[in-house]
Amino acid sequence: MKALTANRLTDGEVVFWNAGTWCERFGEAQLFEDDAAADAAETLAKGQVTLLVDPYLIDVTAVAGGVAPISYRERVRALGPTNKPGHGKQALGGADVEALSHAHGAARSKGRIDLIKRK
Repeated sequence: MKALTANRLTDGEVVFWNAGTWCERFGEAQLFEDDAAADAAETLAKGQVTLLVDPYLIDVTAVAGGVAPISYRERVRALGPTNKPGHGKQALGGADVEALSHAHGAARSKGRIDLIKRK
């Protein structure tokens, strides 16, 4: 499963693709099961150079309470700054933020399906 992400050019905000539009919350991101559909969305997004910086696909997986990016880096991007819990997107709360904040692991390689659990 994949999601498409980028940074908005006007303010640097992390955004996620949702059926042709960009949203700020990971929980609203369109999830792609089909690689062809994901690649088509990425190609379309890469044409929006006046709106975005470097759109790319990320691997996501099911976690308790929802879905989360496999990569720790992408979970941090989805939650916002990590300087304090009441700052950024994590301050908005909700089921998607709860699922992201409880996901574990630091999987770095593409193609991993399960998160690596940290003890």
